[in-house]
Amino acid sequence: KKGSIVTVECRLKPEGDFVPEPLFDGIVLNNEHGPETLSFVLGEGNYLPGLHDLISTMTPGGEMVEDVSLDAGWGSWNPKLEATMALDSLGEGLDASQIKVGVELMLASGISAVVTKVTDTEFTIDANPPLAGASYLATVKLVSVADGPAELLYSPAANEGSKYQVATFALGCFWGGELEFMREPGVVGSKVGYTQGHAVNPTYQEVCSGTTGHTEGMMITYDPSIVTYERLVRLMMDRLEDNKYRLNQVGNDKGTQYRHGIYYHNDEQKKVAESIVASFGEKCVTEVLPANVFYDAEEYHQQYLLKGGQTARKG
Repeated sequence: KKGSIVTVECRLKPEGDFVPEPLFDGIVLNNEHGPETLSFVLGEGNYLPGLHDLISTMTPGGEMVEDVSLDAGWGSWNPKLEATMALDSLGEGLDASQIKVGVELMLASGISAVVTKVTDTEFTIDANPPLAGASYLATVKLVSVADGPAELLYSPAANEGSKYQVATFALGCFWGGELEFMREPGVVGSKVGYTQGHAVNPTYQEVCSGTTGHTEGMMITYDPSIVTYERLVRLMMDRLEDNKYRLNQVGNDKGTQYRHGIYYHNDEQKKVAESIVASFGEKCVTEVLPANVFYDAEEYHQQYLLKGGQTARKG
């Protein structure tokens, strides 16, 4: 079920002529590599939606399934996003001689399109994602399934004895911060959202108005036998750089919705967070508070930079 932490043996091989950037672990480009062992939260990022769907139908310890075709994450090629136009239809200020195969155009709708064909009288553009229609052949075995952390709000001994733990941070715009944690070995899941506010289930637009009390945050699920909470806190503080001394600001993003903070889930995390923040002196304004209700951000914000083509491979 969604939220469970699965461990799989997995190999993803590009199908056909598709040669991808290796954006996450498990991708191989030839038959010489066997499956990798991966652990991740089912339904929460890092891997292909089709892989999550496939695993949800499998039984732990069952047989390995081989060469299942999975969409590479960019969807099918849509013929409605291709158009052919006359060169003489270009408006003033546009030079027809600049229209060449491979040239990227920005349309009035804000969508980018690539010129794919040019004749003496017309040209064709394609607004599909460059990898639309690409797919992987997946070889997968579901090794085990474990429960994720059950307690998401602060309590003195939250998730004590659990194999996996949860951490919540805020460090400005959540896109880049989430990708940083996704790359960290031992992190098995991530999601972005809104926390520490008073409004119930706010939207992105409401949070951006600065009136809900929330800050943009990220909730990280991790295996403490691989990565410690201290390591995650130091990773966050290093990423903040001098912004740790700026109140309600990270980079050019200003406002209470961009304030930085560490929101501990139990007393052990509290001790670690307070000690590290104190080490930066009295001028450090990173807040350290108990974890409060965390509202998931809209789906298009989740793993945003991975979806845009930036790698989330570990290490």
